[in-house]
Amino acid sequence: MKNLWAPWRMSYLRGESEAKGGCLFCRTLEEAQSDESNLVLHRGAHVLAMLNKYPYSNGHILLVPAEHMPSLEDLPAEVMSELAALSQTALRVLRSAYSPEGFNVGVNIGAAGGAGVPEHVHMHVLPRWAGDTNFMTTVAEMRIVPEELAVTYRRLRDLMTELRLKGDLGREA
Repeated sequence: MKNLWAPWRMSYLRGESEAKGGCLFCRTLEEAQSDESNLVLHRGAHVLAMLNKYPYSNGHILLVPAEHMPSLEDLPAEVMSELAALSQTALRVLRSAYSPEGFNVGVNIGAAGGAGVPEHVHMHVLPRWAGDTNFMTTVAEMRIVPEELAVTYRRLRDLMTELRLKGDLGREA
């Protein structure tokens, strides 16, 4: 029998939170000096790309507008434009890093729509593979993520930097 270790997820499984008050995304947007610990991959003029601390799969990227708005229709056109461009970049980065067989790209609006942070709209970009959801998700309500977040962070941050240097990332901050 093989052992699978993911101790960094235990606090999440216990329902413990790191709540510091206020909006998680607004805090991250304000804490530029903490980009690595906040898993920030890229800061654009209007949108931030960061890893989901509790991913559904390796490379689960969140695209977070700097505007604290609950829904897409509230965002200015330039923010929507950068959000769309950065979603394309996220797909390129994930395809290069993990060669996934597919993707989920979406926005959950409102608590009833599944938003974990309903007051600050954000987009999810997830790489997917055939069979990546198995009995562990169904029976144990647990997901297996085979790569440490720190490894994922460095890999994707470096790829985003590489694309930025090639001029393929969109607008800069």
